[in-house]
Formats: sequence, structure tokens, C-alpha cells
Amino acid sequence: MSEAVPVIDLDREAVKQGLREASFVLVDVREPHEFAAGHIPGAVSHPLSSFDPSALPEGKRIVFSCAAGVRSVRAIEAAQASGRDIREHYKGGFKDWAAAGEPVE
Repeated sequence: MSEAVPVIDLDREAVKQGLREASFVLVDVREPHEFAAGHIPGAVSHPLSSFDPSALPEGKRIVFSCAAGVRSVRAIEAAQASGRDIREHYKGGFKDWAAAGEPVE
């Protein structure tokens, strides 16, 4: 069993700052119907059910997001298993974002 790379939890303010500065790509791993019902502006959809780490943009900092921070950790594990050095996610996920009254697309 390989040793897990530590997961880095980002909070809402860190996500907002990163999106403002365009310093990372926010990858939403919820299912398409969840994404269509509402998502964080600027997020791109890569559903975990059909997740392919090789489809993620190269050379960019990737931050995963889901509903509440569970599937985003699974996406980190899948990406690392495929050799990608990705370890950040939005711990609160979309539920935290929406509950805080942040803009939703």
C-alpha cells in the first residue's frame, strides 16, 4: 500500500482568492445534474463517476470541489494514483459556498 500524500484543505476565502487571481482551476467532481443545478462560478465539471485524471489541464494548479468535501478527496486519490501531484480541495464544497450566500451559476 502506497503512502497517501497529505490532503490540503482550502476554505471558502482561499477558494475565492484563487478564483479571483485565476491561480488555479476549480474542478467540480459532482455529477452533471448536480453541476447543472448550481455550481461555483468558474468551476469546470469533471464528474467523479467518469473521472479521468488525464483529462485535467496540465501545468495548472488543480483544486477539487464537490458537495461537502468527500468526493473531492476521492478525486485527489485517483489523480495521485495516476501520477498527478494534486492534493488540494475545497473542504466545505458547494454546500458551504451556497450556505454562505456566495454567487452560484
